Amino acid sequence: MRNYDYIFAGNGLAALLTLREMVVSNQFLDKTILIIDPDEKKINDKTWCFWEKPNGDFDSVVSKKWDKALFANKYFSRVFNMKPYEYKQIESLDFYNDMLKILRTQKNITFLKTQVADFQDKNTHVEVQTQEGNFSCKKLFNSILKPKEILSQDKYPLLQQHFIGWKIKTNKPAFDPEIATFMDFSVAQKGNTRFMYVLPVSPHEALLEYTLFSPHLLPEKEYEDEIVNYLQSKNITGYEVISKEQGNIPMTCYPFWKKNTKNVVNIGSAGGWTKASTGYTFRNSAKKSKKLIQFLLQKNDFRTYYSTNKFWFYDLLLLDILHHKNHLGNTIFSSMFKTAKPEKIFKFLDEETNIIEDLYVIWQCPKKPFLIALFNRIFRQ
Repeated sequence: MRNYDYIFAGNGLAALLTLREMVVSNQFLDKTILIIDPDEKKINDKTWCFWEKPNGDFDSVVSKKWDKALFANKYFSRVFNMKPYEYKQIESLDFYNDMLKILRTQKNITFLKTQVADFQDKNTHVEVQTQEGNFSCKKLFNSILKPKEILSQDKYPLLQQHFIGWKIKTNKPAFDPEIATFMDFSVAQKGNTRFMYVLPVSPHEALLEYTLFSPHLLPEKEYEDEIVNYLQSKNITGYEVISKEQGNIPMTCYPFWKKNTKNVVNIGSAGGWTKASTGYTFRNSAKKSKKLIQFLLQKNDFRTYYSTNKFWFYDLLLLDILHHKNHLGNTIFSSMFKTAKPEKIFKFLDEETNIIEDLYVIWQCPKKPFLIALFNRIFRQ
């Protein structure tokens, strides 16, 4: 059984970001690292977007930036300035290529193309079983999500951010490439939280995603029919579909960190790195990967790695509301974006606000649903 200092079970976004932090720190050059994943990351399978201030760590792979964004519902629309932030887009293949280029130059890092079957923390080390044999390590970074753990309990609700996206090219100019559509709730809600998300890269080309925050997925045809309906409502008829993508991101405040052991830490979706109230993953994962490596350089027991904060509780209340009354998503997000300062909202969603700024954003929301959710959490559970 070959031994390594660190093994990564899975080589997705969270693993690559964590590995990048290891390399940048220059503190792991003498440590052997094994990355196990059956996927070689050779296709563009995702589009990540996030807001941050200019001159970010990943600007070299950002394919498009927007300084303005649009929020709309059936009754109003608002174009707002993103400053001091920029809304940034990264194509996953650009990110994979950039990260793997860095990692493959590291002599202490080995890649293994196979599936992790199982692993056990033996207290002094971790044993990892794969189709290509067994391995051991001092510490394991696990990004393999086990949905049954979440589905087998009802204390922490699980919603899905699920979508199908079309990248289209139009015959005539149809888009303003300077404005990203952040959320357009003008689509029929049908008892759920449903919106259209549009990322125009030129007057003729854009990515449109029909997105839901809801417990259950839809038949594929329903997503695509709604994209067609939306295009028709915008009088966009002459177009071709260049590519398609689909996704399903878990939105939950389930305490994944409680599944950490002394030598195994859960990362990515398996570690609750997705922002539970929005489904945004890239920026959240980048911040958490930095914190994880800072922790690892100082401490040795992953059972002490994580703790909740006020934003975790805010997210939990929102998910409680949408779990029981899924149609309220439109009302809640619309009340926030109709009059509030966008920079305050984005700072709040980035978990960087103080209590006064928290109250400013929370005050924009409808009070009754949150008071009921708060009462149920404090007094009934």
